[in-house]
Amino acid sequence: MLPTLAGVSSSSTLWPRYQRVRRRVEWLFWPLVLGLHLALNLAVALIDARDAGRPLPLATLALWEGSSHLAVLVLIPALVAWSRRYPLQAGSLRRNLPWHLLGSLLFSLAHVALMVALRHLAHGLAGGSYDFGPWLPRWGYEYLKDLRSYAAIVGVLTAYRFVLLRAQGEARVLDAPEPAPEPASADTPADAPAPAPEPPPARPERFLVRKLRSEFLIAASDIDCVQAQSNYVALHVRGHEYLLRSTLADFLTQLDPARFVRVHRSYAVNLERVVEIEPTDSGDARLRLTSGAWVPCSRRYREELQKL
Repeated sequence: MLPTLAGVSSSSTLWPRYQRVRRRVEWLFWPLVLGLHLALNLAVALIDARDAGRPLPLATLALWEGSSHLAVLVLIPALVAWSRRYPLQAGSLRRNLPWHLLGSLLFSLAHVALMVALRHLAHGLAGGSYDFGPWLPRWGYEYLKDLRSYAAIVGVLTAYRFVLLRAQGEARVLDAPEPAPEPASADTPADAPAPAPEPPPARPERFLVRKLRSEFLIAASDIDCVQAQSNYVALHVRGHEYLLRSTLADFLTQLDPARFVRVHRSYAVNLERVVEIEPTDSGDARLRLTSGAWVPCSRRYREELQKL
């Protein structure tokens, strides 16, 4: 979710090391960045208030700045999901820019509403009151600031995903299916024998993976599970993850249905890699793979999985 440039190094050891701490880095990044930004903004606000000849209590300035930054932090997961749903890539930039304009408006409205609510709550608990002022003019002023914040956050998320894609490797099908035969012409004799049925589409047995500056092959049979990730599917192979541009449903048509089975709206597994089915209280299940990873299994797929 969050940015770092650790995966850019050409060293083959840095990326596996980063993968082990990746989730912690991603969850800690935005609190650290917003905390630093809060401290800098608070220092600037204190200086501006002093220079204007109307110094304000530190607690008041801390409340105002803190409520704004806390509201942004609460909205970060929504921005992550929004930027994943409407990625800013070369092929989709023109189509998705209007969605990000709408996203910036929604982000600003939610940010201001949360910020004002927190200030009302804090002032009320202290026995005072808070006046945001005329809503429309003040929101227009806040939107100009929120637009910059929205662009910065989405820009960082886009850059981080680009780095991840280059570092963890992007896969493509190596063995492309044969082209379909040409249709029969209109002047074919009526008594001509019926054409033989078309063979089933060829399924790729190998995938070419580009990772950093290297290229190598992975076999379809080596895939442990497949996970949907926005416009990509992640191929999990022996503890590694490679992205391929496709939807999960489309990608499964290229795999052997006797081996690869969908078990969740976002997951499909290689049956040969499943070693345990653990039911949950909700009626769903968890699948343990030979790699030690756990994959969710929805109840709608559980019965069919057990039959297979």
